[in-house]
Amino acid sequence: MGILSAIQEKIFGKPAAKPAASTPAATTVKQLSPTEQAIANATAANAAAKAAAAAKAAEPVDVEAIIEAKVKAKGVPSNWRVSIVDLLKALDLDSSLAARKELAAELKYNGTDPDGSAEKNIWLHKMVMKTLAENGGKIPKDLLK
Repeated sequence: MGILSAIQEKIFGKPAAKPAASTPAATTVKQLSPTEQAIANATAANAAAKAAAAAKAAEPVDVEAIIEAKVKAKGVPSNWRVSIVDLLKALDLDSSLAARKELAAELKYNGTDPDGSAEKNIWLHKMVMKTLAENGGKIPKDLLK
C-alpha cells in the first residue's frame, strides 16, 4: 500500500469488503439455463454497481473535521492546513523525507527539486487535498488553492 492509499484509508476508512459470492440454495426448484444464469449474474452485478455508486455519491466525507478531531485527540499543535509533514503526522503516517519522496513519486511530481524543498512540500500538500476532494472528500476551498 502506498502513502497516498494510506492517507485515503485514514480519511475514508478501509474499502468495504466485497460480499461473498452467493451459492445456490439446496432447495432450488428450477435449475437455470446458462443464458438465464448469465442474465441473473449481469442483473446482480448491475445492482451491486449501482449500490456502490449511490453509496459513493451519498455524503462527501468532511476531511477537515476528521483531521481536526485527530489533531485535537493528540493535544499537540499542528499546522496540517499548509504542512504536508504535519498532515502526515496528524494521520499517524510516516512524514520522513523518504515517505514524502515516495508520495511525490506516486503523485508524479516533476518539479525542479527532487528533495524535500518547500516547493515540493507545498505541491504535495495541494495534490493530496486535490486527490481527497476528487475521491469524495469535502475540502475547504482555501485548501484547494
